[in-house]
Amino acid sequence: MVGAGTGVWKLVRGVRQLELHRLILALIVFCLLSMAFLAYYVSNSPKIKEAPPLPFSDCGGGGGGLSAGASTGGTGGGAGGQRAPLFLPPRQGRLRPIKAVDNSRTEPVVLVFVESIYSQLGQEIVAILESSRFRYRTEIAPGKGDMPTLTERNRGRYALVIYENVLKYVNLDAWNRDLLDKYCAEYGVGVIGFFKANENSLLSAQLKGFPLFLHSHLGLRDYRINPNAPLLYITRPNQVEQGPLPGEDWTIFQSNHSTYEPVLLASTKSSEALTHLGSGPLRALHATVVQDLGLHDGIQRVLFGNNLNYWLHKLVFVDAIAYLTGKRLCLSLERHILVDVDDIFVGKEGTRMKVSDVEALLNTQNKLRTLVPNFTFNLGFSGKFYHTGTDEEDRGDDMLLRHRKEFWWFPHMWSHMQPHLFHNVSVLAEQMRLNMLFAQEHGIPTDLGYAVAPHHSGVYPVHSQLYEAWKSVWDIRVTSTEEYPHLRPARYRRGFIHSSIQVLPRQTCGLFTHTIFYNEYPGGSKELDKSIRGGELFLTVLLNPISIFMTHLSNYGNDRLGLYTFESLVKFVQCWTNLRLQTLPPVQLAEKYFQIFPEERDPLWQNPCHDKRHKDIWSKEKTCDRLPKFLVIGPQKTGTTALHSFLSLHPAITSSFPSPVTFEEIQFFSGPNYDNGIDWYMDFFPFPSNVSTDFMFEKSANYFDTDVAPKRAAALLPRAKILAVLINPSDRAYSWYQHQRAHQDPAALNNSFHGVVTAGPAAPRDLLTLQRRCLKPGAYSTHLERWLQHYQPNQLHIVDGSLLRSNPALVMEGIQRFLGVTPIFNYTQALTYDESKGFWCQRVEGGRPRCLGKSKGRKYLEMTPESRAFLAEHYREHNMDLLRLLNRLGQPLPSWLREELQSTSWS
Repeated sequence: MVGAGTGVWKLVRGVRQLELHRLILALIVFCLLSMAFLAYYVSNSPKIKEAPPLPFSDCGGGGGGLSAGASTGGTGGGAGGQRAPLFLPPRQGRLRPIKAVDNSRTEPVVLVFVESIYSQLGQEIVAILESSRFRYRTEIAPGKGDMPTLTERNRGRYALVIYENVLKYVNLDAWNRDLLDKYCAEYGVGVIGFFKANENSLLSAQLKGFPLFLHSHLGLRDYRINPNAPLLYITRPNQVEQGPLPGEDWTIFQSNHSTYEPVLLASTKSSEALTHLGSGPLRALHATVVQDLGLHDGIQRVLFGNNLNYWLHKLVFVDAIAYLTGKRLCLSLERHILVDVDDIFVGKEGTRMKVSDVEALLNTQNKLRTLVPNFTFNLGFSGKFYHTGTDEEDRGDDMLLRHRKEFWWFPHMWSHMQPHLFHNVSVLAEQMRLNMLFAQEHGIPTDLGYAVAPHHSGVYPVHSQLYEAWKSVWDIRVTSTEEYPHLRPARYRRGFIHSSIQVLPRQTCGLFTHTIFYNEYPGGSKELDKSIRGGELFLTVLLNPISIFMTHLSNYGNDRLGLYTFESLVKFVQCWTNLRLQTLPPVQLAEKYFQIFPEERDPLWQNPCHDKRHKDIWSKEKTCDRLPKFLVIGPQKTGTTALHSFLSLHPAITSSFPSPVTFEEIQFFSGPNYDNGIDWYMDFFPFPSNVSTDFMFEKSANYFDTDVAPKRAAALLPRAKILAVLINPSDRAYSWYQHQRAHQDPAALNNSFHGVVTAGPAAPRDLLTLQRRCLKPGAYSTHLERWLQHYQPNQLHIVDGSLLRSNPALVMEGIQRFLGVTPIFNYTQALTYDESKGFWCQRVEGGRPRCLGKSKGRKYLEMTPESRAFLAEHYREHNMDLLRLLNRLGQPLPSWLREELQSTSWS
């Protein structure tokens, strides 16, 4: 019985365990099904849409996406707190005469002393100077040692001096400090200095040599602007930035001397911080930025008690530069902004504008017009995508068109394809005509003269078919791109003009096609607000007189971040600055831009293959392999044509195709041919059969002494090697004169050579032109130094022109080794001397010579001793400079230079 009972019990227990397992398995299946259903529901049901963020209120609450009804009051920290106006009374009993800044006897260049080339503050200083297009020079701050040369020919070389670390300035050795202070006082040059406390900084100390005390390692709050500070220009002083300032390493300045005027002031965070400041109320104001009016030693200065990390410091720094240079380094208060809304009909369902979004767009545009004269959203369209959303979004498209005359409109491509993919102008133009037909059918205005290519394709690097089609179909006169010369850093973006179309730089504003919701902004919504409130977006407006901002359709649906961003930005700019914002149509905007920056009219072509983004939007039918590996730059009448013919004999070296106008010379980097663009230039070169071993080159002898040629060549061919052929400059001048006589130049025919080179400044213009072309190229060191500003010394090879004439095989062997070309070609067998011509020529079948044309190797009378003596004296210093340059480069002296220097020394 016991055994039977035990068996029954085991059976019951097994059944129960089986049921428990089944129950657990059923629960697992139920959970999985529930999760799958929930995922499906979440992904397919519409989101519960939150109210779009509210833009910042007028010089009040921080906005920052506060929902309707949320409080903006209180004294809480950070950007969200309410700001109260500040009116600081002027100090009683101090009538301080301020000496007007006059540094007109200086060049408009800033001298920046940095701690190292990698220091963060130094890089921020340089970034602001570059963004403002101010010329500057950086030097490692000397503790001891030589100060850079400050004057040249009774003019100051610098209009402003900036020290990243003001202690390096005050602790200069006596000699250099006296030298710098005398320069600043005599030439009216101011000094900007920064003091950033570190772990070794004293809590309190007197600034050496100044009646000024520093108190460091402080936590501060509630930043204020002193309206009495003379340097204020852009900065508007009626605001208080409430809340704690970032960090506990602030420095304040104290002084009883009347030369110091506070610029920015703040309160300490706590009473503990005041123990080394003496007695005073907790909320007493302390100066963190002071302006030295020059009443102490005649030198005006601005000193910062921290770095440039805080946005208000950047604003005051820009004002300090303007004030201390007498507004020579300063932009006007006018700022022009244009907001482009790209792809107004292009977008996935759920990202497009609905009727309510269009209403909000119109309302915001009307509000902004009260703040920014003529403000108008500029809408870009690709007609193929009209009515491709949901029914609700299609109604939004219709409403846009009903109010089409309220906006400006510009075309993209009909199907939003990238123009560089079209190699046939006719096909590209047909795509544009489809878009034009759509515009005409829907009454969209098309007279703006402005267009933007999808993804900036074809604008830069230039796709010539795009420019041609734009002009023929739309009569486009203006476009914009973020790609010239490169996307990043943005401060380097510039404009240019090509094929009569003005290309303006375009700016991003932190909004992209995927930035749709405020709370899902990359890095958090605070990143967007930070950009608006003194960050990247604010600085873009501050440092650029003209800004075209790129936004997208998706930024105006859902949370309408485009509206939030620009309404907030405009209000913030007007709260904190005196800038006058306005909007102009693109053609007028382009005219304004090139009035401000006329030097940007001419482009600087760069190699598309050196930038991955550029290569991606460059035609696949083009290749950078069709660019030369070396250049023969001249100068003229030194034997460059002979060198060209000798190089062309080498089996691995290929010359450019001849030009129907300039023969063996392309003359691309030196004149109007440059405007034709790199496609035109590359057409002069074949496709290499072997990229690594084939050496293509071009010879243009006027590159040598053309001012812009080195910069242009280095931009497109930064790795190219450079060959220059030098002969006695006196002989070169005489040869050019005879060359012009042979070409019937009246100035050469009617004047002797001596009369040409000795002509005075009152001589006829044509005579002075001939004189300049005779004499200027012979200042060899001057022109070589210009090339060495853009190329490394190991990229430059000086060819001895005299030796090239007498022993070309030896010269060509040296050139081959310099180029690294293989195999080494035997020029001894390839060349033969022609007695009748008087120089070496190509040896052809039967040992006969094949020489250059009749124009080469002309015979003419010897130069008169009188003229040679005059030129020897004229070129004496130039030849000495060439000697020093070649010694510095480690290059051998040409035989003619040794002879000339010996002859001049003997004389």
